[in-house]
Amino acid sequence: MIERRNHRFSRPANSGAEEPVSRMNQQEAESNQVNGYTPEPEDDDTPSGNNGGFKTVTGVLIGVVVVLVGVLAYIWVSKQNLVDELDQEKQELTQKMLDLRNDYRDLSSDYATINAQLDSSREEVNQLIERIQKTEATNRAAIRRYEKELGTLRSIMKSYIVQIDSLNTANKKLKADVASARRDLSESQKKNEELTQTVGDLSDKVAAGSVIKARGIYMEGQRKNGKKTDRARDVFTLATSFSLIENDLAPKGPMMVYVLIWDADGNLLVNPEQPTTMVKGDEEVTVSAGREVDYNGAEVDVVLYLKNMGKLSKGVYSVDVYTENHKLGTAELMLR
Repeated sequence: MIERRNHRFSRPANSGAEEPVSRMNQQEAESNQVNGYTPEPEDDDTPSGNNGGFKTVTGVLIGVVVVLVGVLAYIWVSKQNLVDELDQEKQELTQKMLDLRNDYRDLSSDYATINAQLDSSREEVNQLIERIQKTEATNRAAIRRYEKELGTLRSIMKSYIVQIDSLNTANKKLKADVASARRDLSESQKKNEELTQTVGDLSDKVAAGSVIKARGIYMEGQRKNGKKTDRARDVFTLATSFSLIENDLAPKGPMMVYVLIWDADGNLLVNPEQPTTMVKGDEEVTVSAGREVDYNGAEVDVVLYLKNMGKLSKGVYSVDVYTENHKLGTAELMLR
């Protein structure tokens, strides 16, 4: 009897401990459902690191955009400053040309030949002002060419002033000598010889005034198709252009003009297929090119070409222009 009772009421050793825990878990779950709370599952692999990486990439992209905006703003400001500087240069060049036009207007003489030359130069100044005003300030090549032409016109005006002053002085002296000769017609042979010497001096001045001069000397490089270029490797022809100035005192008829072109190393450039020479002093010298011009006292435009020079190097090239009797002037060309 005792064994049967003990067997009837025996339990597993762990059953008493597990039952309270199970009840507690069940009660906690019911309480959470009543309060509307659902516990989130714990996950140790939450991608919090991905959020940080996204923010870093975003920050870098924003920084790149800011830098690009800054660079574009700097380029725009620099370009605008350059345009403003070029506009200022154009305005200054235009003002210089206007001042030169006023100087030409104030210049006059009592000599028909010089007055005709002055009229021609005045017209050239007016045309140059019109070209400058129509040219964009960003066209640097044209602006630099106009600056050179401005310098040429200034030099021509100075030569006019020298000629006018010289002729005025000579004219006054001539009048004084003629008056003195008339008053002293009966004086000795010595005074007659002095008068003859004076006339000879004046003749020399007239001869000096008869010298043909040139203006607008300009040299440019050209491709095979005749288009202008300043790249040494593309140059096939060097073209030198200028104008022989009107001069009624100069001898009329055919005359030879020559050019001597020097490369960046000071070597004379010649066309081996068409060698040309000129007489300079008592010797015959080789020149780059030459041609005959029919000069009748009026202004005439001249262009001389030098072709087939082979490969040219970069640097500054210069050209000297001559007639049969004297040097007309020089010009330079930069090849890159």
